[in-house]
Amino acid sequence: MSRPIYFVSLGPGDAELITLKSLHALQQADIIYCPSTVREPDKILSRAATLLHKLGIKGDIHLFSLPMSKDRTKAIKVYRQLFEEMRLEQKAGKRLAVAVEGDAGIYASVHYVLDLLEENGIPVEQLPGIPSFIAAEAAAKLHLISQKERLVIIPGNITSDELDMYLSHHHVPVIMKLSQCADIVQDYMESHPQYSYHYFENISTAEEYHSSHQAELKRRVFPYFSLMIIFNEQTRKDDSAK
Repeated sequence: MSRPIYFVSLGPGDAELITLKSLHALQQADIIYCPSTVREPDKILSRAATLLHKLGIKGDIHLFSLPMSKDRTKAIKVYRQLFEEMRLEQKAGKRLAVAVEGDAGIYASVHYVLDLLEENGIPVEQLPGIPSFIAAEAAAKLHLISQKERLVIIPGNITSDELDMYLSHHHVPVIMKLSQCADIVQDYMESHPQYSYHYFENISTAEEYHSSHQAELKRRVFPYFSLMIIFNEQTRKDDSAK
């Protein structure tokens, strides 16, 4: 049986937070595929590739550019092209890996390629990693969920009514892709100051930022790599007293 193609979760951005199994898979790969974005005509950015360099990975790094759009048509085209290239390289005996920030199973659209490979009988293995919200709660020394609370992960599309429902029923909302719902969240903070809002951006990198000061957060511009965790401290106190 041929060696599987590894979908390697890199974790939130700190080279020391990658698992040993993921590191070993990267070290053994002949070719590593990393997502990238084009910010300017001549500027290609890849946080995944930057992390591989920090880890001292020697494999051949292939960047694939992802269009930043809610319309996934162009992205799916890129993934199909990537699938075809990987299929041929694997057939030629190359050891392959795909490097994914965070965890490969959490809002990682490259999982589409994994599905294509499996559908075509090509062995794959998905390696877990630390997602950004777990790194965030650790960095801020937060107790993410306790007692009867439930964790809900939201991908940047939320309404005030939904937040009301979650926060009044023992849920802890974690809002990913925060830039996509900045106005809604900032308006909610204005009308619901009783809750605790923990904001993070670029977690586990040199640009890491954390704040729970509502006045500052109401006017801050949220970048793409940002998230927020919201707590109802009163229900926590009530639960602890029972």
